[in-house]
Amino acid sequence: MDFPRLIGMVHLPALPGSPLSSLALDECERCAVADAVALAEGGADALIIENFGDVPFRAGSVDPHTIATMTRIGLAIRSEVDLQIGVNVLRNDGLAALGIAHALDASFIRVNILSGTMATDQGLITGQADSLMRTRQSLGASRIKVLADVLVKHASPLASLSIADAVEDATLRGLADGVIVSGSATGKPADPSDVRQAVQSSGNRPVYIGSGITTESIARFVPPAYGAIVGTSIKRDGRINAPVDVERVRRLADWFRTMPEENGP
Repeated sequence: MDFPRLIGMVHLPALPGSPLSSLALDECERCAVADAVALAEGGADALIIENFGDVPFRAGSVDPHTIATMTRIGLAIRSEVDLQIGVNVLRNDGLAALGIAHALDASFIRVNILSGTMATDQGLITGQADSLMRTRQSLGASRIKVLADVLVKHASPLASLSIADAVEDATLRGLADGVIVSGSATGKPADPSDVRQAVQSSGNRPVYIGSGITTESIARFVPPAYGAIVGTSIKRDGRINAPVDVERVRRLADWFRTMPEENGP
């Protein structure tokens, strides 16, 4: 696939069965499709479907009904927009994300912890590169690319680890197709020096900024990064739980259209 530059988040509301669930499945689907259409109209290259509202997240596998619900919503989005689609199943169910992506004929998945072990608010989470990459191979689904967070937000490594070493572990040993660098939490900007080191260590794989990107800040990060995954700043009034704002997406998309084509993998 051609790696997308601007990836917008479709933050799903709390899905049926999760503690904060208040919407019927049809309404969850309607909200998700509306955000996806806004991303397409604004000029995003791709979107990620994520079970953002399902707090508290699990360290391991999610329930089967969550997988089924996300697949249904993904199919509804697929029927309405012509964008590359990615899947992220929080907190770290990469196998579920891969299964959903395979059913949707999606382009990529995001995995928060592909390599190593991180201390998180869900407890210790260990990477799953082995099972994930072997399952992808067995499905004949190498077309589905894996974008892996390195030193992911809302987490800390058990031992001191440089961003360069984390990128090399994710790509050379975990076989990630691209990496994501973020700040310490949702909406928090990354450290520009971390981004530069990640690009230098990525072996020409794309590096994405995974948090804190706005129209005002993006020039600090892209280039050297290849692209950005954007959630908070493209929402109405910059509020994380608000709908996607077409004009906010368009301003970022216009910025990407001015970027030199040679910046990339």
